[in-house]
Amino acid sequence: MWRAAVTIALQALQPLTPESSMSVSRPARRAVSVLSVAIAQAACCGDLSAQSTRPLLSQAAPSAASSNSEGAGALRTLPDFAPLVEKYGPAVVNVEVVEKSQPSAGGPPGLSPNDPFYDFFRRFGIPGPEQAPRGNQPPVRGAGSGFIVSQDGYILTNTHVVLNADEVTVRLTDRREFQAKVIGADERTDVAVIKISASNLPTVKLGDPSKVKPGQWVLAIGSPFGFENSATAGIISATARSLPSDNYVPFIQTDVAVNPGNSGGPLFNMAGEVVGINSQIFSRTGGYMGVSFAIPIDVARNVQEQLIKTGRVVRGRIGVTIQDVNAQLAESFGLDRPRGALVSSVERDGPASKAGLQPGDVILAVNGHPIERYGELSGSIAAMKPGSDATLQVWRGGKQQAVSIKIAELKEQQQTARTGGKPGSHATDQASQLGLTVRPLDPQEKEQAQTQGTLVVEEVTGPAAAAGVQPGDIILGVNGKRVKTVKELQESAKSGGKNVALLIQREDAQIFVPLRMAGEH
Repeated sequence: MWRAAVTIALQALQPLTPESSMSVSRPARRAVSVLSVAIAQAACCGDLSAQSTRPLLSQAAPSAASSNSEGAGALRTLPDFAPLVEKYGPAVVNVEVVEKSQPSAGGPPGLSPNDPFYDFFRRFGIPGPEQAPRGNQPPVRGAGSGFIVSQDGYILTNTHVVLNADEVTVRLTDRREFQAKVIGADERTDVAVIKISASNLPTVKLGDPSKVKPGQWVLAIGSPFGFENSATAGIISATARSLPSDNYVPFIQTDVAVNPGNSGGPLFNMAGEVVGINSQIFSRTGGYMGVSFAIPIDVARNVQEQLIKTGRVVRGRIGVTIQDVNAQLAESFGLDRPRGALVSSVERDGPASKAGLQPGDVILAVNGHPIERYGELSGSIAAMKPGSDATLQVWRGGKQQAVSIKIAELKEQQQTARTGGKPGSHATDQASQLGLTVRPLDPQEKEQAQTQGTLVVEEVTGPAAAAGVQPGDIILGVNGKRVKTVKELQESAKSGGKNVALLIQREDAQIFVPLRMAGEH
């Protein structure tokens, strides 16, 4: 019964929206548990044959010139991955984890709170198989993959595979088993280093991710659902992908089948070199649906070296909040095309503030290296040594200028949510072109919201509603210029053209929202 309930109700687990047709999930670590396997079977039984079928041959259409010498109907076979798997497969390991016991949160026994199905079962009260009484729960076990990078036993895997691990067991293809020690784990990149006590181990060869191009063949080896040393192949779909929750990693996107248990396994190119670590998938069900992501091996190698040397990862920071530049924002700021990273807020007394950066600046390059998408800026700055100097090319007021900045060290900070001002009984004014009804903030509201803004949104219609502006948002600026009064807001809206970049504060975050003016098409 519980399987049927899961199958019927899975669509409610990760609801779809017009803005986001899929949700990001890291492959679950409980590949060997009965529950996870049963769920995967229930959710995917109708698609299994379709996903596993691949043509063996493809016919190449010969040109007229080649048909005379080589003959029409020549066949070109797909790549043979057998030699690669035979040579480097022994360096890929299965990683089994027993997690530290945690207080029960009312969820199903045998499932970790990190499992993508945990909240589903807890919320709907569906019992898992062989549900044990509370207080007598079995230890949570998980499984993932890894690969050996040194003959003396250093292994790379994912942080989410070994996070909160009490015991880590590594199994080689020759069925030898070793207890592993977690040397270090970096949550920002999802890269972890573990070590086993052994020598003369088989190792992989590391490649250069900068040479990876869309369309190239790649191979993944791992332990999906506990099936050790499974090989799956596909192509590179895209490079330098930025995901909503991972701005520090320029992911390699592939269509290689990656499932729970593949996490931490290597992604090989056709030369037998590891170019990435399989880490994440886009999925509606928690299983593979054709889109997977790998951490570039150069990012992982940098993390590995720091974790082995010091046990921690040091990154650079400049103290800004950034967002991507779409076509509307590019037009609002006078850019020739969408590119760069748009600064939406600047940390008070941080490196960017001291260097003179402002909200509305668009960072186009770092030390001469162009920034096409905003995620590239995070990676570039993070890779720089704290205390070093950098030169930023910044677009401001329709002109490009150079800004010198000193890199600081990135430290994890706890963020405290703040509440914006609440609508009061003050008189309101309508900025009709934008579709906003706003009013001034009183001193008490401004102090409570900890904001530099003076106008709060009361009602939203038209362009503002279509752009996602909400009542309670605080208006800070338009097209990179601060506005403090309703009149300044109205004048900025009139002179902004057909696209207006509205800077708002919502709780403790600042963001530019592009608005297409009413009557403009």
